[in-house]
Amino acid sequence: MTAPGTSGASPHPAARRGRDRRARSLPPRPGAPRIDGPRPTTAVVGGGIAGLAAATALAERGVRVTLYEREPYLGGRAGGWPVDLKDGSRVTMSRGFHAFFRQYYNLRGLLRRTDPGLRRLTGLPDYPLRHSSGLRDSFRHVPRTPPWSALGFAALSPSFGMRDLRAMNAVAALPLLDVRVPEVYERLDGTSAHDFLEAVRFPRMARHLAFEVFSRSFFADPRELSAAEMVLMFHIYFLGSAEGLLFDVPRAPYPAALWNPLAEYARRHGAEVRTGTAVEHIAHTPDGAYTLTAGGEERRHDTVVLALDAAGLRSLVGRSDRLGDARWRERIQLLRAAPPFLVSRLWLDRPVDPGRPGFLGTSGYGGLDNVSVLERWEDEAARWAARTGGSVVELHAYAVPPDATPEVEQKRLVEELHRVYPETRHASVVDVRHEWRADCPLFPVGGYADRPTVRTPEPGLVLAGDLVRTDLPVALMERAATSGFLAANALLERWGVRGQTLWTVPDRGRGVALRALARLGSR
Repeated sequence: MTAPGTSGASPHPAARRGRDRRARSLPPRPGAPRIDGPRPTTAVVGGGIAGLAAATALAERGVRVTLYEREPYLGGRAGGWPVDLKDGSRVTMSRGFHAFFRQYYNLRGLLRRTDPGLRRLTGLPDYPLRHSSGLRDSFRHVPRTPPWSALGFAALSPSFGMRDLRAMNAVAALPLLDVRVPEVYERLDGTSAHDFLEAVRFPRMARHLAFEVFSRSFFADPRELSAAEMVLMFHIYFLGSAEGLLFDVPRAPYPAALWNPLAEYARRHGAEVRTGTAVEHIAHTPDGAYTLTAGGEERRHDTVVLALDAAGLRSLVGRSDRLGDARWRERIQLLRAAPPFLVSRLWLDRPVDPGRPGFLGTSGYGGLDNVSVLERWEDEAARWAARTGGSVVELHAYAVPPDATPEVEQKRLVEELHRVYPETRHASVVDVRHEWRADCPLFPVGGYADRPTVRTPEPGLVLAGDLVRTDLPVALMERAATSGFLAANALLERWGVRGQTLWTVPDRGRGVALRALARLGSR
């Protein structure tokens, strides 16, 4: 038996599934364990989570992989890069906090390649939520097994009152009880997340503290987000999975904890990792392969994985005007990015109160969506804080209006921090970094049918990334990792090689009675 996360064939299922015995296994098609004969070549364009998953699975099985990444670092939106602070410290900046939930079976399986026990991750003790009205919610004591998870949250949450519960439209809420993919899109993709919550008459305060946490995880306003995506999130984290809503975070900055070790692992399996190298053009060869122009040179590859964000994919496909067919190219050009988001990281000269949580979700504080105190878990930040007596604080604002003035929003975010943690009013800022980005995929109302899938009109060309339609109950970083493995599996099938076994949360509601209720509501 292969040791968990080391190479080749899938490890023992328990290494992927976690605690939920109803998690779903998706074995690949039968085939040989590795390439037998001449080794085909694959170009993986994009070194984020999806590209790393595809490159890893292919290289493990003997494919000659070249991974191209435009940035000088790997990890995509979960990447990091060095910066020098005004006090002379060299630290790692990133695009902000990411929660590694226990439902992320395939992402965690990818990380096990270099960290079988996931010791480079550490669990945060709670997932606290706070509203400016004073209401607070927590998932620490909420049961993990559905339906007790939802009932427990309602019972423990101060944002749920008996009057609110009686006012809810139970019939409108029934789709939450039996979420299936792709059926959930057929039923709810034409409705916005906001309108769905209005129809359910979900309590206003509970909506801010619970559902909007999910919808804003997509960096989108609930009025623009497909209700199907939000309901799917509710299934993944709440009513469909027994893993719960607590999560892990890396003990070190993303490059050191995750991506540099994985890059070395891929190299040991023969992959070439080319960071700082943008792919400029892709053309067909007469024998059905591809020529990639990157870094001022052309290379031939038998197959290609495109693991890019929406703008990058649109741009590269637009420049490579013979890829796919006309309809497929139209679908690529329809991809949209979510509104801009802001990550502000402050190095303060005095500590945040030691009783503050490492992570806090917020609502009602202007544009502030969450606050992280990095030295609570990250070793680099902890060393800086110990040496200076200060704190490293990170602020997130999702779905910022596109016409917002950056300097004004940055100032407002710090002002909201002072409201949330008043002791920070008296701290001086040693240094600050503001990251503005607008490259997360938008899942708009009615957009599911046009979303591209892993497979394209060309068997040798596949897509990966969190923008890709997988028809599986996955989202965010887990969707990226899952799509990367699916892309690798699609290519491996061509060569008769067995791909990666995948896991997901259950693909339907947890109980027979709940599923029956949901069916009654759909009639």
